[in-house]
Amino acid sequence: MTLRSLTFVIGTGRSGSTALSRILSTHPDVLSLNEYMASVGDAAFPEGRVPGGEFWEALVRPTPYFANMIRSGLLMPEFLYTRRPGRYSAHGTGIPALSLMVLPHLTDDPDGLLDEISAAVIGWPDRTAAEHHEALFEWFKARLGRTAVVERSGYSTGWAPGLRAAFPYAKFVHLFRDGPDCALSMSRHPGYRVITLMREIKERTGVESFADLTDEDVRSLPPDLAPLLDERFDPALVQERDFPLGRFGALWSELVTQGAQFLDELPADQRMTLVYEDLLDAPRQELARLAAFTGVEPSGPWLDSACAQLDDSRRGSAGKQLTPAELDELRESCAPGSRALGVSPS
Repeated sequence: MTLRSLTFVIGTGRSGSTALSRILSTHPDVLSLNEYMASVGDAAFPEGRVPGGEFWEALVRPTPYFANMIRSGLLMPEFLYTRRPGRYSAHGTGIPALSLMVLPHLTDDPDGLLDEISAAVIGWPDRTAAEHHEALFEWFKARLGRTAVVERSGYSTGWAPGLRAAFPYAKFVHLFRDGPDCALSMSRHPGYRVITLMREIKERTGVESFADLTDEDVRSLPPDLAPLLDERFDPALVQERDFPLGRFGALWSELVTQGAQFLDELPADQRMTLVYEDLLDAPRQELARLAAFTGVEPSGPWLDSACAQLDDSRRGSAGKQLTPAELDELRESCAPGSRALGVSPS
C-alpha cells in the first residue's frame, strides 16, 4: 500500500508547530495527526511482520515517559486527554498512547474513536509495521473524510531517517523558528526541561538507551537526577531547577542541524522548508505553499480562518525578556544551528 499523500512535519518543537497542527486540522481534506510519532514511538515499529492485535497493543500501550510525568503532576499543554479526561487515567491502567494527544485532536469523543479503531485493527492480518501504519492512516481518512495525511510531532528531527526508510515516498517539511526565541521557549516548557535532564542522565551513565541502565548506573546518579527514573517523582526537581539557557540553545542547534542535513539528502519534490517567522509575515503565501506541497487545495475560506489563528505576540521574545548578556550567551549557543540553516540568530 502506498498513500496518495503522506507528509511529515519535523522540527525542534516550540516553533509554532502545535498551532500549525491546529490550522491543518481545519482543512477539510487534511488528516492532521498531532504528535502521532511522539505518542507511539519505537514500540509501534517492531521488526518483521506482526498481526493486527500485536500492532494494536503497540498503539495503546501507555508511553512510560509521559505516564510518569502525569503521575508526578508535571503536565504538558500537549496532553490534550488530561484536559477533559475520559475512562482512562495515568493513575489506573494508564492513558493509551494514541489517546493522550492524537485522538483528542481529531474528535471530542476520543474514547469512542479508540473503540472504533480497536474493532478495525485487532483483526488485521500479519503485516510489516509500515503497512499497518499505512492501513491505519487509510482507515482514519475514510472515517473522517480526508484525503491527505500530515503527521506533526515536536522534537522529531531524530525520527526522520527512520520515517524515510519506512515510507520512502513520503514528503517532509522542516519547520523551524528563530533560535534564541525557540530555545527560550524550550527552557520554560516542562517537557523540554525533562528532556534536558534525561539527556544528562545518559551522558553521565554512558548508555544509549534507558533500557541499558543498570542498578549501579542509577546509584551513581546525584539525588536530584535519579528520582526522575521512578514512576513518580517530585515535580519540583524539574520545575524549580535552574538551567543554563545555553543548554537549550545547544539543543536547538543540534536539532535544526539534524533537520537541515536530512532535508538536503531528499529529492527536491519531497522536501520543503517552513520558517515560523515567514509564516507570520506572509501567512497566506506560506500556507498556500504548504497546502500545495501536501496535496490539497488552499481554499480562500480555509486561508482566512488559518491566518486568524496565528499569533505573532511571542516573536522576538528572547530580545524582549533577556538581559544583553543572557541574549549574547544564547545567541552563541545557537550559532552552530544558525550556520547550518544559513540564517542569523535574532
